[in-house]
Amino acid sequence: MQLNNLTPASGSRKSGKRVGRGIGCGQGKTCGRGHKGQKSRNGGMPKIGFEGGQMPLQRRLPKVGFNSRMAKYSAEVRLGEIQGLGKDTVNLAALIEANIVPAFTKKAKVIASGEITSAVTLQGIKATKGALAAIQAAGGKVEA
Repeated sequence: MQLNNLTPASGSRKSGKRVGRGIGCGQGKTCGRGHKGQKSRNGGMPKIGFEGGQMPLQRRLPKVGFNSRMAKYSAEVRLGEIQGLGKDTVNLAALIEANIVPAFTKKAKVIASGEITSAVTLQGIKATKGALAAIQAAGGKVEA
C-alpha cells in the first residue's frame, strides 16, 4: 500500500449532484435553490452559530477551564526518585538522562513525596518547603 493508492471504501463517499446542466436533469436553472433570497446566492448563509440576532448559545454559556502553556515544560519530581538516582549533584540534565522528566522540560520542582536518606545537592531545580526540609535533614542543599 502506498499513499498515492489510498482510496475510500466503495460506497462510503457519495458523489455530489451535478447541478445546472439543463432542464432535463431536474436540477437545472435555479439548481434546486428556489428563486431569489439570501439562501439562493453564493455564500449566502449566516455564520455558524448565528441565531437570527438572538444571543448565540456559545456566547450565552459561561467560559470554563484554562490550559496553561507552561505546564507542558514544567515537571514535578518526587524525593524518592532523586534518592533512586544515586548521584551527589542533581540537575535538570541528570533528570532528563534518567527519564524522570520529559526531554523538553525547562524547569522542575521537587515535591515532598517519598523519603530521602542520602545527601544530595540540587542545582537549578526548585523545591517545596517540605522537600527542602527533608533534603536539608538528610545533609543536602539546594543551589539556585
